[in-house]
Amino acid sequence: MVEKLRVAVVGLGKMGLLHAGILNVLPNVELVAVCEKSSLIRRFSKKVFHSARAVNDVVMLKGLNLDAVYVTTPINSHFPVIKTVYSEGIAPNIFVEKTLASSFNEAEELCGLARKLGGVTMVGYQRRFSVTYRKARNLLNQKVIGEPFSFEAYAYSSDFLGSRNDSTAHASSIGALRDLGCHAIDVALWFFGDMRVKSVKSETSFSIYFECIGSNGLEGKFSVSQSMENYRMPEVGLKIVGSLGTIEVNDDKLDLKLKDGKSFTWYRHDLGDNVAFLLGAPEYFREDEHFINSVLQGRAAEPSFDTALKVDQLIDRIKDKADDYDKPSNS
Repeated sequence: MVEKLRVAVVGLGKMGLLHAGILNVLPNVELVAVCEKSSLIRRFSKKVFHSARAVNDVVMLKGLNLDAVYVTTPINSHFPVIKTVYSEGIAPNIFVEKTLASSFNEAEELCGLARKLGGVTMVGYQRRFSVTYRKARNLLNQKVIGEPFSFEAYAYSSDFLGSRNDSTAHASSIGALRDLGCHAIDVALWFFGDMRVKSVKSETSFSIYFECIGSNGLEGKFSVSQSMENYRMPEVGLKIVGSLGTIEVNDDKLDLKLKDGKSFTWYRHDLGDNVAFLLGAPEYFREDEHFINSVLQGRAAEPSFDTALKVDQLIDRIKDKADDYDKPSNS
């Protein structure tokens, strides 16, 4: 008989419903409970997840003998929700949607708790489970384009296209960075390792541009915007320039161009982009399967809290640089 993990999902917005739907069909998972403040959504959840108990407070998950909890609430609530899960002994293993927390200090504290209490942790940077990004990383590791010396990364959506600029604060641009740009940052850290922030320039309330320096002088430029025309669905992509050629990769395809004149293109369907159950995108199933199998096998999952901490750290450094950029000069 297959061992089943007892799992609960906290927060039934878009991502919560997506993960709950996937967990509900995994053969080694029992979706025991869902937690949601909205009474309307709780009533809806009972019609979809018949055997799952619906509660309106995280504390009410205590005593359900849970193996893992998924935290899919808004980013600013990740810290208190995860602290409650740990402090109340609700479950030893935690998956949380990106970003880990709303600041580096909060994320660092959560990492400390996770190290102290043990268990498997994971943060939902799903592009690590995308076939195009995995192919790109393999090509980099194989030195197909030689030594990379620069890259350009973007994260675009049209969510706030046409919205009025707000010149009074950086709240919106940093929000765009944490909500959307974090994916481009995570992919860059996954591909190239640690980076430091070189410069930041924010042009509108919903867009931010910054440059980073990686090991061996690798130069990276990032463009993040939630008001970009013709991006109905969010898109993340990178162009990587190396000594032997270039790689361009996004959610749907990968282009490889070598200096010897050869070129190759792979689309999702060329790379075996198949999963047992499709909901949202294939990478969501893969990341949930990876987390659940990691818990069952007692091994670390990636990206873990410690791995995702580096994204929060870089975001805070970008925020500090952006604030400095906006300060009037003393002339």
